[in-house]
Amino acid sequence: MNCGRDGRPRRWSALLLVALLLGVLSGPAAAASPSKRQLAAIETKLRQHVTTLASDEYGGREPGTPGETLTLRYLAREWFDIGLESGTNDPGNAWFAPVELVEREPQASRAQFVHGRRRVLVPDAGVFVVTSGLRSLIESAPLVYVGRTMGGDALRTELAGRVAVIFDSEAPPPEAGKAEVGKSGSSTPARPVDRAGRLLDAGAAAVLTVLDGERSLDDVIARRRRAGYALAGQRLGGDIEAFVTPEVARQLLASAGSADMAALRQAGAAPGFSSRPLGILASLEATNRETRIKTHNLVGKIEGRRHDAGAVVLMAHWDHFGKCAAPPAEDLICNGAVDNASGLAVITEVARLLSAGRPLDRDVYLVATTGEELGLLGALAFAENPPLPLGNVVAAFNVDSTGLVPSGLPVSVVGRGMTPLDVGIAAVLKAMKRKLAAGDAANAFVKRQDSWVLIQHDVPSVMVSTSYSDPARLEAFMDNVYHRPSDEASKVVYGGMVDDVLIQAELVRYFADAKAWPGNGAK
Repeated sequence: MNCGRDGRPRRWSALLLVALLLGVLSGPAAAASPSKRQLAAIETKLRQHVTTLASDEYGGREPGTPGETLTLRYLAREWFDIGLESGTNDPGNAWFAPVELVEREPQASRAQFVHGRRRVLVPDAGVFVVTSGLRSLIESAPLVYVGRTMGGDALRTELAGRVAVIFDSEAPPPEAGKAEVGKSGSSTPARPVDRAGRLLDAGAAAVLTVLDGERSLDDVIARRRRAGYALAGQRLGGDIEAFVTPEVARQLLASAGSADMAALRQAGAAPGFSSRPLGILASLEATNRETRIKTHNLVGKIEGRRHDAGAVVLMAHWDHFGKCAAPPAEDLICNGAVDNASGLAVITEVARLLSAGRPLDRDVYLVATTGEELGLLGALAFAENPPLPLGNVVAAFNVDSTGLVPSGLPVSVVGRGMTPLDVGIAAVLKAMKRKLAAGDAANAFVKRQDSWVLIQHDVPSVMVSTSYSDPARLEAFMDNVYHRPSDEASKVVYGGMVDDVLIQAELVRYFADAKAWPGNGAK
C-alpha cells in the first residue's frame, strides 16, 4: 500500500469519534473520568475491530495466507486514517516490514545399532530420531549411559563424539519458571528440566532417551512431528535426539551383555557416577522438510516533537493459527478474537486517542507483529532489525489477550519487577485512581508474549492489563477457549478492554514525556 501524508481521505466516523474523545485528552483529571458517551464511543470502535479481524473472512490470520493480507490492509488503513505515518523508516518497505520464516517439519528418521561387528536388529516402530537442522547424521558413535548427570563442562571429554543415554524415569525435579499454562496464585510455576539440551551443550553428539517413564513413544512422536519455526538466517543447529521404547532398550543391553535397565538406573543413582560405555555403536539420521514463509510486521509511527529524546513502543501480535481443526468438526477456524484481535483493537484505539491529543515529546511506534504464535518470531525480527536503535526505546508496552474481564478490575503488570518501568506505571495508575494488583502472579506469562523478546534485548518492556487480575476468568479461558475455534468475537468482554485503552494511552503519554520520564532516550 502506497500512503502519503498529503491528500489522504478522511472518514467522517473517525472525525466524529476524535471529536467525542477530545474531552478525554484535555488533561489528567478528565482522562481519568471519561463520560459514558466517550466510553461508549471507544467500545463501539473496539467491537468493530474485533468483529472484523476475528471474522471467518480473515481465516484465522495465519502468516503467509490471504488472511494476512486482509489483516494488514485493514490495520494499515485504520492507522493511516487516524493520522499515523509509516514507522519502518525504510522507503523501500513503507508500513510493512518483511519477515521471512522457515518452517521445518520432520520427514525421515533412521537408526542403526551395532555390537562388535554384528548389527542389532530393532523394530523401526520402537525408535524415533529428530533433528533441529535440515539434515543431521552421526555414524558409529558409542552409546554411553550418563546416569542422572545434568551435563556441564566436567563431562565434555567423556561425551565428545558419543551418544548420551538417559532414562525418562530419572527426570530431575522441575525448576521454577515458566509454565505451559499459568495457574492462579503461583508466580513461579514449575517447568521441566531440559536434560537433553544440557547434555548436547556439554558436547554429546546426540542424546538417546529410554522412554520408561510416563511418556510413550507415540506421545513423543505426536509432539515432535509438529513443524518448528525460526527466522530465515537464524542458525538452528543440527542436534540429534533419539527416543526408544523400553523393549528396544532391553534388546540393546542384552545384545551387548550389559547390565539390565534396573541395574543401570541403580548404578546411575550412586554418588560420584559419571558415565558407563554400553558397548554399542549407533548411527542416527534425521531430516526435515523446509518451507519458506514470507510475512510482515506492520509498523506505524506518531511523530514526536523531540526525535533526540527516544521513543515509546506499543505492540500487539496480529497472527493466529488459521484453520486449526479438521472434519468432522463443524468449526475449523481459530479466529483468535481474544488472542489477539483484542490487542490489535486496543493499540489502534490508543493510537486514535494519542493522535487526537496534544503533541508528545517522543515518537510513538505502533508495531503489529507476525509469528508470535510460532515462537515470538515477529518480535524477534523487530528486535534484530529495528527501525530505530533499541537503546533509544525508553519503554515498550505489549497488549495480548485482553477482553476477558469487565471494567473496574485491578491492573496487573506482566514483567513486574523486571524493568525500571514499575515506578512510572505505579504513578500513572495512582493518578488514574486505578488499583495495582498485589503480587507478581501475572509474571507466569512473561515468557509467553512479545515483550519477553524485547527484555532479552535490554529494552524495558512489560504488559499492563486488567485481564490478568482475575485468575478464575483467565484460567477458564486458558482451559476452554485458548487456541481453539471457540475463541470468537462473541466471547470477548469489552468493559476491561475500554479500561485497557485508557490505561495504555496514559502510560504512553507519561513515558513519552521527556520531563516526566527522562528514561534512556536522551542520547
